[in-house]
Amino acid sequence: MQRYFAKVVDNRVILSDSDIHHIKNVMRMNIGDKIEVVNDNILYICSITELTPVRVNIEEIRKEDNKINLDVVIAIGLVKEQKMDLILQKLTELGIQEIIPVNMERSIVKLDSKREEKKLIRWQSICKEASEQSKRSNVPIVREVVSLKELAKIDADLKLVASTKEKNKMFDYYLQNINNYAKIIMVVGPEGGISDREEEFLCNNNYNRVSFGDLIFRVETAAIYAASIFNFYGSKR
Repeated sequence: MQRYFAKVVDNRVILSDSDIHHIKNVMRMNIGDKIEVVNDNILYICSITELTPVRVNIEEIRKEDNKINLDVVIAIGLVKEQKMDLILQKLTELGIQEIIPVNMERSIVKLDSKREEKKLIRWQSICKEASEQSKRSNVPIVREVVSLKELAKIDADLKLVASTKEKNKMFDYYLQNINNYAKIIMVVGPEGGISDREEEFLCNNNYNRVSFGDLIFRVETAAIYAASIFNFYGSKR
């Protein structure tokens, strides 16, 4: 069944215009077809009763909590649109709870307030669609773009920064005590990487350098790789 995130008020499902378009014109559903609707971690099994306009009837209600047992935040340096779209999609599929775009020295992309507002709407939409596709029970939050100083103030039990300087301390060095952490934040730089000055600043603010091994990853690969590691360890909790 196709999944949609929608509001449910007084046992009435309120689908967005984009969801209605998807039901009618993309999936070409008919009366009697069933869909899944998620609202506030509650799963509603619904059947379509009308198409003009689209109306659905709730047939079954289930409590659902499909997420990894670890609150992971990925902070990613601003990157080009195509790369950012891929990163958001894959981090969502891998169970990341929160994504923070960061304005860094080597970020090619620069956003003013108007462009940022449009980007945030687009980014949140990508995460919503990826959450529906991957059968998540929630949609990760995409925060507003922050500076490195603002990022340093965010609290977490474990703070990591992807580093090419560190060679020995890989993810297993920190995650062998995974049960000690309720929240982890991971920083990945933009296309040109994190500058030495930025890395030192983060390390002076309780971040720990983590190595990805001998290989140098592209930013999108690094973000997806890190999310995959957290997904693996989180599933073992």
